[in-house]
Amino acid sequence: MATIGNNNINAKLVLLGDMGAGKSSLVLRFVKGQFLEFQESTIGAAFFSQTLALNDATVKFEIWDTAGQERYHSLAPMYYRGAAAAIIVYDITSKDSFEKAKKWVLELQKQGNPSMVTALAGNKADLEDKRKVTLEEARAYADENGLFFMETSAKTAVNVNDIFYEIARRLPRAQPAQNPAGMVLSNTPAEQSKASACCS
Repeated sequence: MATIGNNNINAKLVLLGDMGAGKSSLVLRFVKGQFLEFQESTIGAAFFSQTLALNDATVKFEIWDTAGQERYHSLAPMYYRGAAAAIIVYDITSKDSFEKAKKWVLELQKQGNPSMVTALAGNKADLEDKRKVTLEEARAYADENGLFFMETSAKTAVNVNDIFYEIARRLPRAQPAQNPAGMVLSNTPAEQSKASACCS
């Protein structure tokens, strides 16, 4: 969940998607500004944190990068339960990874936090010549499912920071308290008359 204090927001964010879609590369590019040509597969999940400054708030993301292998699928609810945001990542050169992304969307719709900010990231946008999933198809799917959508490239850094900033902007903000600080509202008529007697 996103917890809020003095315009500082702590938000748990989870990355989901098929193995090889580039989840770890996206996180590494966002958190450390690095890209590794050969990224080891994540075992279970990896944890990162990164803080963003927006105009109205500071957002600290607690990022869980989950493993894409099928054998770790059963662990995923541990990571997305209570998450304020999710990025579902697919590889634009793989139809199969797009189909897996759709399964993650369905799972989150059934079991995730209903107010979760959910993004769909078409990663590996630098591999345009190998594209198998069109921009139009992915955008239409995202629109139908209430997701916001961007194509990203962890390799060239295109849209990587943008997708995290957009999530930060969409996180719910705390509503200002209804009664001014320090004011105590009395519940019973007796308390109200005492309050007015003492303070008038």
